[in-house]
Amino acid sequence: MSGRLRIGIVVGEASGDILGAGLMTALRKHFPQAEFSGIGGPRMLALGFHSFFPQDRLAVMGLVEPLKRLPELLKIRSFLRAHFIANPPAVFIGIDAPDFNLTLEGDLKEKGIPTAHYVSPSVWAWRQKRVHKIARSVDLMLTLLPFEAEFYQQHQVPVAFVGHHLADEIPLDIDQQAARNTLHIAQDAKVVALLPGSRSNEVERLGQLFMETAVHCLRRNPALQFIIPAANADRYRQLHLQLSSYVDYPIHLVNGQSQTVMAAADVVLMASGTTALEAMLLKRPMVIAYKLSWLSWAILSRMVKTPYVGLPNLLAGKKLVPELLQDDATAENMSAAVMHYFEHPQETQTLRDTFYDMHHSIKRNASDRAADAIAQLVRTKGLQHDAA
Repeated sequence: MSGRLRIGIVVGEASGDILGAGLMTALRKHFPQAEFSGIGGPRMLALGFHSFFPQDRLAVMGLVEPLKRLPELLKIRSFLRAHFIANPPAVFIGIDAPDFNLTLEGDLKEKGIPTAHYVSPSVWAWRQKRVHKIARSVDLMLTLLPFEAEFYQQHQVPVAFVGHHLADEIPLDIDQQAARNTLHIAQDAKVVALLPGSRSNEVERLGQLFMETAVHCLRRNPALQFIIPAANADRYRQLHLQLSSYVDYPIHLVNGQSQTVMAAADVVLMASGTTALEAMLLKRPMVIAYKLSWLSWAILSRMVKTPYVGLPNLLAGKKLVPELLQDDATAENMSAAVMHYFEHPQETQTLRDTFYDMHHSIKRNASDRAADAIAQLVRTKGLQHDAA
């Protein structure tokens, strides 16, 4: 297996490009002459990946945008299906983008091509019947988190828990002093990071609510400082406008630097999302909040099968941090939850220690583990093919 062989990969967004580049590097330890093709991003291209289409053509979100782009997406998938069937790779790996990749994986698997999917869709949380399509489509599921692997084991889907790449990238021990120096924050300051989301509708619903929460916290401790890292230029403008009503309060807006801001903070108030995992890996006590339109909430609250939405709580299998959703997401409730951390330091330190242990549990050299599992799949399927 040390000779030249073809490996197909399709990634759908920037986060997949990061995973794909790490996976390519690790797979070359097993197959030094491997050729990689499909759809990849700039990091993968820099490693010699051949992309038939720009990666951002798959990066569509929401309900309406994918429908508008459906003809193009179907055309791309049809091309990839025909190409890989005519030029069978030793393995095809879909990285995230499940709506696009799982159907392609199923078609290729049907033709005898080994398939793997890297990053589980949230099938354990909602639309659980999708697991049957996944079972038909993939020879191996690679999960970032252990509870995801347990779900697939229960449904007899071959799975490998490989760990989370963020757990590999973020140090176990966080230098809060260095983060504060970067942001010009005094070492003895009491700091709360406010992260109301990266999308316009999230900031519309949560931005001013988070600012009002800061006002409530300041009534209990006037020495607090608040920092908001804007996810991008559009969110910066949106938040800057919202802040015009709060110019008399110590709430500071910065461009990007969300990890640095969280590392510098004592407590983080955030919109529900993957940022909760980052905060956990940074060992930061957090309060998770979220609001949806009433219709979206009515639909999703009936579909979701898990008792929690925050990754720290999902990983622990119990409520470690507050989740204030929909009608519970009020300035009064959120400020009380934030101040609880400052007013109960021993409890807060215990939570940080728990986060340290959780970080250690998912720090597994994800790229190497994923490559090991895929290499084993290639060798096993190759031996089966030779025996046939």
